[in-house]
Amino acid sequence: MDGAPSTFNGRQFLYIFAMHFAPQETRTYLVTAVTAQRRRLFQVTANAELFRQTLFDYRRQGRFLLHAYVIMPDHFHALITPAAEVSLEKAMQFIKGGFSFRLKSKMDVWVRSFNESQISTASKFIDCVRYVEENPVRARLVGSADAYAFSSAGEEGMDPMPEHFRD
Repeated sequence: MDGAPSTFNGRQFLYIFAMHFAPQETRTYLVTAVTAQRRRLFQVTANAELFRQTLFDYRRQGRFLLHAYVIMPDHFHALITPAAEVSLEKAMQFIKGGFSFRLKSKMDVWVRSFNESQISTASKFIDCVRYVEENPVRARLVGSADAYAFSSAGEEGMDPMPEHFRD
């Protein structure tokens, strides 16, 4: 194989494989991604609706659980648990790449990276849901979280807290 290290062995492969697919109970994340040049792309209702549709389409396909989300004018936050066979990076590729493909913009849509914070306790999970849903209030876009149209606040049918946090 070109470029493969001569010392590569099966043990290294198993280690690398295990790192990408950690146990499901350690795979809930608060993720944030920002639009390229902080363009207020989601200030346009049609774009925000397209992004929400993209998020829910991949959720429906079983790529991840969606516990909370907010679509701000120039970024989004989501609390997700990727499916067992989907890495966090792949889940974000579905979300960001899927939206970019659907938008068909000639300009860059996203900053290349994203931020994530692993959620390890029930109290952290609850704090993250509150943080996500209160984001438009803190930004002074609305007076109450459930008044914001592009958020899980007040929305029925979000995925519940994962079982491993409820023990």
